[in-house]
Amino acid sequence: MTPNELRKAYLDFFSQKGHAVIPSASLVPENDPTTLFTSAGMQPMLPYLLGEQHPMGKRIADSQKCFRTVDIEEAGDNRHTTFFEMLGNWSLGDYFKKEQISWMFEFLTKIVGLNPEKLYVTCFRGKEEINILKDEETAKLWQELFKSAGVNAEIIDFPEIKGMQNGRIFYYNENKNWWSRAGVPEKMPVGEPGGPDSEMFWDFGEELKLHENSQWKDLPCHVNCDCGRFLEIGNNVFMAYKKTDQSFELLQNKNVDFGGGLERIAMALNGDPDMFKIDSFAQPIKLIEELSNKKYNDGEKITYAFRVILDHLRAATFLIGDGAVPSNKDQGYFTRRLIRRSIRFAKDLGIRDYFCSQVGKIYLEEYISAYPNLKIKESEILSELKKEEEKFSKTLEKGLKEFQKMFEQDQKIDGEEAFILYSTYGFPVELTEELAKEHGQVIDRDQFAAEFKKHQDLSRSGAEQKFAGGLADHSEETTKLHTATHLLQAALRQVLGTHIFQRGSNITAERLRFDFSHPDKVTQEQLVEVEAIVNGAIQQKLPVICETLDLEQAKTTGAIGVFDAKYEKLGGKVKVYSVGQVSCEVCGGPHVENTSQLGRFKIIKEEAVAAGIRRIKAILE
Repeated sequence: MTPNELRKAYLDFFSQKGHAVIPSASLVPENDPTTLFTSAGMQPMLPYLLGEQHPMGKRIADSQKCFRTVDIEEAGDNRHTTFFEMLGNWSLGDYFKKEQISWMFEFLTKIVGLNPEKLYVTCFRGKEEINILKDEETAKLWQELFKSAGVNAEIIDFPEIKGMQNGRIFYYNENKNWWSRAGVPEKMPVGEPGGPDSEMFWDFGEELKLHENSQWKDLPCHVNCDCGRFLEIGNNVFMAYKKTDQSFELLQNKNVDFGGGLERIAMALNGDPDMFKIDSFAQPIKLIEELSNKKYNDGEKITYAFRVILDHLRAATFLIGDGAVPSNKDQGYFTRRLIRRSIRFAKDLGIRDYFCSQVGKIYLEEYISAYPNLKIKESEILSELKKEEEKFSKTLEKGLKEFQKMFEQDQKIDGEEAFILYSTYGFPVELTEELAKEHGQVIDRDQFAAEFKKHQDLSRSGAEQKFAGGLADHSEETTKLHTATHLLQAALRQVLGTHIFQRGSNITAERLRFDFSHPDKVTQEQLVEVEAIVNGAIQQKLPVICETLDLEQAKTTGAIGVFDAKYEKLGGKVKVYSVGQVSCEVCGGPHVENTSQLGRFKIIKEEAVAAGIRRIKAILE
């Protein structure tokens, strides 16, 4: 099976088992200011696992797009990717262990055709002192299924100490086989649900561990070690317990949450421990080989560069498709970083032509059938990839030359020099760190941060002399226009999409100026619609309500704002201004008490001010 065939087979299988197949949620979470990205398959399902009724019923299945920022630095080895797909199925108070385990065994061994002799599983060891028993039921269910396939499956405890011991089913503690939002059982708050899980592993062969250069060759082998022999391909979470004051009690309605890595199952099917050998990457590899005149496996450094480019441009393609266009803030910062790292490693391969949109187009062809929104966003995705590459290629050339000059002077790069590269040449500090690391150096991040703060303080002082907080004064007219800016941002997000965020403002008594993230010119029809929404809110005579909330409370309200460290200095308190059901923002004020005080809102001009940044000027009549 190709990955596309594997995805379809999974969804068809669980559809036949009575599951409603739902589409993937966006990589940019909706109405969740607490996290930048959807980083796990169960993330969009969490409200339903915690008790909310799902509109599609009690049996759900999907293939969820995921992106993890923590894996950006890990990308380049044979199994880490920033973007991945999680196959998932859920029972919300319906079936439980027996059905889930038997279906998973059937899917992997019968539908996919994996050899059961290369499958291994883990179960929870239990913790009797807090009333959680060893999960013997799960272990025995697996044992019977292996037996039905003619495979002897010994159940073994403490493999992390004693090794494999010819076992196939292994018990581990809460650090490996327990799931809750808070982590291990002791950290869970009272009332929080959690439960044991059962992970499935694929064996790529003992020879990986026994390789003469392996640092693990003399250590006990077990499925959770990092030698590369075993790969976790899926995890069955059995949410069965609720935390009480002293221990745990069983939940009345138990849930199942399965998550399986599509790419990882494809690796097992492929029989190769290199994820980049699966079909999804075949055509992009071919293109990069043609552009670089090098082969994917031409040596460790070359293979590493290939993998970074393959992973990062796939992730960037999907991120742009979900609204995270390259920028210097929020989700767009990571999209920009991925593209720029790709360009840097392409230089190492000798690629001189513009290539990002070419690779992106191949990924679009690969994934459009599974994710139709990519077709809708195709031209925008390719345009953003091209624009970012054109912009950064010039920066990269200058920055690399300056880096080399600085390094040749002292045979090192310090934090102050890293800041000069950043502020003068637009050279990302992460890239400076990577280059320094290749020369055996470490950038002093504290020194870089000190230079950055010094620069910020100078800039802020200058800005405060001109406008306090973007406002020329706190006069009545300026206050009105400031309140209108909140309505404007809400209307833009309603008309253009939730990728819209403020990127600056400047308000006088005569007019407002509002900068926001958006890749394209706003059409006249869209401007008319935005204007109508704002005036509609004014005509409704909505109250403007201010609440002072804890930082965590503010995040749960869905308020728009940047929740950064500055609020900690204020005791973790923020002001949240709500205008009816139209707008909810973190802001320092001032505002009018009711929208009826604003008059009529009129847009005067819309224009571009920078790549991906638009500006609206407006007045109140």
